[in-house]
Amino acid sequence: MNKKVLLTVLQYIIFLGLGVAIILYMSGKLSDEQKADMMGAIESVRLWLLAPIFLIGFLSHYFRALRWKLLLEQVDVKASTTNTTLAVLIGYITNLVLPRAGEVAKCTILARYEKVPADKMIGTIVAERAFDMVCLILITIAAFVFQASYIGDYAEDLFGPMSSKVKGVAATIYFQVFIVVGFVFLIAFFLFLKRIKQTKVGQFIKGLGDGIKSIFKLKKRGMFLLYTVLIWGCYWFLLMLGFWSMSQLEHLSGLCALVVLVFGSIGMIATQGGIGAYPALVGQILFFYGIEEAHGLAFGWVSWTVQTGVVVILGAASLILLPIYNRKPKHG
Repeated sequence: MNKKVLLTVLQYIIFLGLGVAIILYMSGKLSDEQKADMMGAIESVRLWLLAPIFLIGFLSHYFRALRWKLLLEQVDVKASTTNTTLAVLIGYITNLVLPRAGEVAKCTILARYEKVPADKMIGTIVAERAFDMVCLILITIAAFVFQASYIGDYAEDLFGPMSSKVKGVAATIYFQVFIVVGFVFLIAFFLFLKRIKQTKVGQFIKGLGDGIKSIFKLKKRGMFLLYTVLIWGCYWFLLMLGFWSMSQLEHLSGLCALVVLVFGSIGMIATQGGIGAYPALVGQILFFYGIEEAHGLAFGWVSWTVQTGVVVILGAASLILLPIYNRKPKHG
């Protein structure tokens, strides 16, 4: 077993193991009554909302494919919309099996069926991920600004009574801290960029920077930004549909969904496919919106299961449809 394969296996074990550990911890933390409440909340989900959830889930991936297609055009890859969409869906299901392998998979698959070199697409993947990172940062800032009191309650729970001293001015304090930390980070980034540019970390940072800059050179920047808004808008609306599917959460606001989107995104990154971490983080933040812990966890598990189910169903269908579609002499 070579070093690269060994690192991939270890990464998979660590990410999956962390998720399992979180599940065991949360399960042990709940009382029998809370477990019964959680199962009751799950069983009471309004199943008729699953159809629009599935549709919005598909649209989020479709808009991502259209956005990627714009980047591919910049490197002279004229891929069909159908092949690009199917490749994106296969990339997502691959990520459930192997961490971070989905990006390689979708490039390889598209290269095979569009008869173009896979290495031409690597830069577009970096650009996409870099821009999504910027979007997540902006959404996080918005969550801090508009819902600082709830995030402040969460911080108080994490860091203890010392934070209660600033609870009355949470919105101002947390926003200022966030801005100061961001400013310091930017200064440090520019000061040390030259020193580390020859290292792997430096190359990674440079790649992200180049990726973001390449987006502003797009001929269809407006369409790229529109697809980005639609992608994140779909993610947000999926959470709103999830709220409406449970009577215990149907009163929650769109701003609450924004905060859940931030913590849910972190959960998806923290463990393999978000298992364990997504429900735990979502359930924890909902507690500070007055949702019982059992009901918050129930929503976290329902949301994670539905999102994962959409990925599995669409990804499996794409694996079947891709070779069938490409038997045709023309793409649509």
